[in-house]
Amino acid sequence: MREFEKPILVVSKCLGFAHCRYNGLIIEDDFVNSLRNFVEFKPVCAEFEIGLGIPRDPVRVVNINGDLRLIQPATKRDFTEIMRQFADTYLNSIDKVDGFILKSRSPSCGIKDVKVYSNKGDNIVLERSSGFFGGAVLDKFPYLAIEDEGRLSNFRIREHFLTQIYTFASFRKIKAENTMKALVRFHSENKLMLMAYNQKEMRIMGNIVANREKKALLDVFNDYEHHLYLAFSNIPRYGSNINVLMHGLGYFSESLSSEEKAFFLDSLNRYRMKKLPLSVPISILRSFIIRFKEDYLMQQTYFEPYPEELVEITDSGKGRDI
Repeated sequence: MREFEKPILVVSKCLGFAHCRYNGLIIEDDFVNSLRNFVEFKPVCAEFEIGLGIPRDPVRVVNINGDLRLIQPATKRDFTEIMRQFADTYLNSIDKVDGFILKSRSPSCGIKDVKVYSNKGDNIVLERSSGFFGGAVLDKFPYLAIEDEGRLSNFRIREHFLTQIYTFASFRKIKAENTMKALVRFHSENKLMLMAYNQKEMRIMGNIVANREKKALLDVFNDYEHHLYLAFSNIPRYGSNINVLMHGLGYFSESLSSEEKAFFLDSLNRYRMKKLPLSVPISILRSFIIRFKEDYLMQQTYFEPYPEELVEITDSGKGRDI
């Protein structure tokens, strides 16, 4: 069983941490609650931090002559600049962070699908955008794991998010060690994970670790980190994961019964058909790894990308085709 570095996550405070919604309510989110013992949360409520009370009249994103503004319709007050200033100050103050979970569709924290209203005092929605704080997060940390609680109800998005935050937290730890030995170990242990995510970036990262140009250690780490984030920027294709799992199965092809092989291949097919999450065939293959004591595969993070207590197969269907 792996020892996991705790990811550091900034989270919207209303998602189970404080009664700070505009109406004074709190939102209990099952996934956020499930993470409490496994990550370090840094809760923040941008609207409260800029001086809006609890409860408060709601704010909305309004298009004023092509310029998006954060307006409180009941008072006609414009909070755009103070929100931008807060977001800039807060995000620049963050020393360590691996990801964000922000309130969906919020005019402040939303990362997408936030309603943008017309400036005519009506409820006409002109377009969808990000909120002001959420948009600043995307601009400042485009390479990190950034999601809202709504999208995380989809199991494929959730698996990707968990894999990202635990991989990034692990890299943050070895970066602090600041040795080539630690970087080589990290790359070796994540070889199959990188193969599933992006083989092109995996090869580039392998060359960076080889350091044939004899670059300074800091430059090597910085180059590697850049390509690590690129590698994890998109959810792996189903076919890529299946190729890696079949590669793993090859280690045991002579040792398994026909029934065991058939059971595993059936789980792969159901994963391909989007009827199972990736964690299911991974768990089956892990049982073979443990049973046959395959040392190389035991070291691969791909087979335990995050704590198994966080494996959850429920799915809302949101983002299913992502």
